[in-house]
Parts: sequence; structure tokens; C-alpha cells
Amino acid sequence: MLKIKKTALLILIALCFTNMQCDEDALVVDVDNSCDEVVILNKALYGSLVSDDFNFIDVEIVDDCLNIKIGASGCDGATWACNLVGSEAIAQSLPEQRNLKFELVNNEDCDAYFEKTISFNLKPLQISNSVNKVVLHLNGWESSLLYSY
Repeated sequence: MLKIKKTALLILIALCFTNMQCDEDALVVDVDNSCDEVVILNKALYGSLVSDDFNFIDVEIVDDCLNIKIGASGCDGATWACNLVGSEAIAQSLPEQRNLKFELVNNEDCDAYFEKTISFNLKPLQISNSVNKVVLHLNGWESSLLYSY
């Protein structure tokens, strides 16, 4: 009887350790490195996002990348950090819709004007639907973008 309890306890412990392994599919986004960055999906960050001043010059989708060209004041733009943040909410329509915000972190204290293009991998925004499309609304950009995948 004691041997059965020990065996059952060992099996239970082994199952616990097996269950603690990371689910890599949930943590790793399949990125093919064709874009500079990856869009971030985070409701809290989306809601509290504050960006330094910039102007959108051009926005376009090429394959799975959203290319964003911005202009802002600075010394040379080399230290700018850029993020694209999406709310986790999905507007139910056909195709579904997602909201995005662009963030520029610019600590350069110069009055010159520079332009920079940065691309973001859109794969985290994909939704399993019958049309393989999602409408993207980029805050501050005048028109919606249709992402087909």
C-alpha cells in the first residue's frame, strides 16, 4: 500500500513539473525579421501612452510590415525610440478592426528637423477569421489601413 502511495505521489509530482513548462507558442511571436520592430498588444500601455511630438509623413502596409515615416525635431534622430501599441480590443465587424497608437520617445534637445522610417511586424494583430483581413485605425493618421494576410 505504501509503495502505491509513493508511486502515485511521484507521478503527481512529475505531472506538476510537466505542467510548469512554458508554452512557447503563447510567448514567442513568429517574426521573420523583415521588419524593424513588432507591434505590442497591451491594453494598459495603450490607454496610458504618451508620445513626444512628431508628424506622420507616410504610412503603408507592405506584406506583414507597417512602414511608418515620421518627422520630428532633434539632433539627428539616431536616439529616437519608437513603439507601435495596439489595444487588445477587437471591434466586431467584417473585417474586424483594431486601434493602434504610435509612440516616439525623443530625448534630443535640438531644433533641426529629421525624418525616420520604421517598420513594425503586424503578425500579432492577425485574427482568425474567414477573410484574413483586419482594419487598422492608427491614432493621428487620417485614414484606415486594411491589413490582408
